[in-house]
Amino acid sequence: MKKNIIVGQSGGPTAVINASLYGILKEGLNHREQVGSVYGMIHGIEGFLRDDYMDLTTLSDEDKEILKLTPAAYLGSCRFKLPEDFNSVIYPSLFQKFSRLNIGYFFYIGGNDSMDTVSKLSRYASKSGSDIRFIGIPKTIDNDLILTDHTPGYGSAAKYVANTVREIVMDASVYQQKAVTIVELMGRHAGWLTAAAKLARKYEGDNPLFIYLPESDFDMDSFIRNIETALERQPNVIVCVSEGISDSHGKFICEYDDEARLDSFGHKMLTGCGKVLENFVRNRLGVKVRSVELNVCQRCSAAIISETDIKEAILAASHGVLAALEGQTGKMTAFRRTSGPAYELSCMTVDVNDVCNKEKPFPSQWITKNGTDIGQEFLDYALPLIQGNVIQPEKDGLPVFLYR
Repeated sequence: MKKNIIVGQSGGPTAVINASLYGILKEGLNHREQVGSVYGMIHGIEGFLRDDYMDLTTLSDEDKEILKLTPAAYLGSCRFKLPEDFNSVIYPSLFQKFSRLNIGYFFYIGGNDSMDTVSKLSRYASKSGSDIRFIGIPKTIDNDLILTDHTPGYGSAAKYVANTVREIVMDASVYQQKAVTIVELMGRHAGWLTAAAKLARKYEGDNPLFIYLPESDFDMDSFIRNIETALERQPNVIVCVSEGISDSHGKFICEYDDEARLDSFGHKMLTGCGKVLENFVRNRLGVKVRSVELNVCQRCSAAIISETDIKEAILAASHGVLAALEGQTGKMTAFRRTSGPAYELSCMTVDVNDVCNKEKPFPSQWITKNGTDIGQEFLDYALPLIQGNVIQPEKDGLPVFLYR
């Protein structure tokens, strides 16, 4: 008997999260003997609880091709954590809805919290006797999921960071007066994305001169000495920092701002660490200084997408569908890199319970020069992930995206 697929997207979007959605849709429809319809949850599991979903099989072939190159989450996303208590009414409610739609295969595209959802649903299914198969499809620009070489979304975000930082370096080089530019990049706990700034260098000693990750303690005095010394050698200094850099006591640098305010809920409204460091350098050195926060552009840019990333996002999703059709459940698809001079990749599945709620830090052995730089090992790791470009369909000089 045919069963239907349901798929959702969760957490922060990436430039290729819809390529994974495309992969699930395409692979599912390649197995019509086992799969009926492919449904999409609108705003993830949270939306599905409100019976908000759509039939993705109604998309035309042209729409599917546009979907593959559309950034953000076509289905909409959510940040919803399922209850720890399996006695919650949410679980029987969800499974009743699955039953009404004749769901046999559930796919969730996301990061740590999304894998937590897959874990809980698969465990509840086992407990309740359901035969629905639950598979997680990885995505995150943070690249912090464990048990996989890397995650879809990271390659494109790293390519964007490398390209944009290189452009900032070029812009900063046109003047001869002393100036400092601080680029703040995403990465609250893991420095993978900020490390991509290393790719922007054209030669050893080129800007950005300093790269600071959250995996290393940040010291304000050492930072200002490094800047001062560098300005003695050259007029323009570019520094890249993760938003989550903190001192040896665990205090975020963004919390150093004396102008922090409380919002209406009593939560501290923090100035970004880039702005804090901008003010610090200006006050201590009296030079021209600016801070640049790349913010969501790192994950939503469709102008700079890695072709490799697109292909691997589709591969991960396709492998997940095949795993579910073969009977696997409670798994996440993962990448395994083959050792050797050439870049080769294969897919496997890992136990989602071993992945969820864990983070993969940037390797400490790849951090060099007392926490201010990144080693060659990272370049060997990251360069294959940013290769290739895609040609976006355009109309009137602007990209064509797929909208619900």
